[in-house]
Amino acid sequence: MHKYLEQTALLNGAHPRLVGLVKERSWEDLPPYDAIGAIYDFVRNEIRFGYNASDDLPASTVLADGYGQCNTKGTLLMALLRSVGIPCRFHGFTIDKKLQRGAVTGIPYQLAPRSIIHSWVEVFYEGKWVNLEGFILDARYLDGVRRLFPDAEGGFCAYGIGTQDIRNPPVEWKGTDTYIQKTGINHDYGIFDSPDAFYAAHGSNLSGLRRLLYAHVVRHLMNARVDRIRRRTLCTTAE
Repeated sequence: MHKYLEQTALLNGAHPRLVGLVKERSWEDLPPYDAIGAIYDFVRNEIRFGYNASDDLPASTVLADGYGQCNTKGTLLMALLRSVGIPCRFHGFTIDKKLQRGAVTGIPYQLAPRSIIHSWVEVFYEGKWVNLEGFILDARYLDGVRRLFPDAEGGFCAYGIGTQDIRNPPVEWKGTDTYIQKTGINHDYGIFDSPDAFYAAHGSNLSGLRRLLYAHVVRHLMNARVDRIRRRTLCTTAE
């Protein structure tokens, strides 16, 4: 299990920002179930859903941003889990960009690749690997989408959500798998020791001019829309 506890350039748990957070929250003093749950809940709800400058950011940068998406929030979750001695690993996928429809619209949606790099975190708990994906969307954002679609029941794939039960998705830590975008997955890259190893093998979602446009212009438009969804201030429920 040693390799699933190692720090990396992205999983920089020794950064003062992360060390201070762990100490402030006393996560090291908790039993494994409670430590996983506390860290999971922090990343899920106190790091709000949003789009960072790139996927391959170190955990300390994600924490400073205060928001993230599947890949960046996953990096922060892994760094915090490893910093309190809980083994975890990276599982890489792609999702169909249709899952992002609604959260992302117009030119940003057109610029997005058809298959978007996605990931979840696997944590070793009670002798088995447990899949953690439900941390991606904060509760306020998820509630905002449900309020936009008050009649939605069962399966839902849009607005950053891919679940078989929009009213009761398995997002709470209960010692078992959590998911919120699983039904949008269209390719499985397999398991990696760290996000660093994955990005070295497969890169990130954008490169070149598209990466620059995304980092400096497009993501800000996307984040403004996500904030409106969180506040439920879109003009109509049809967007």
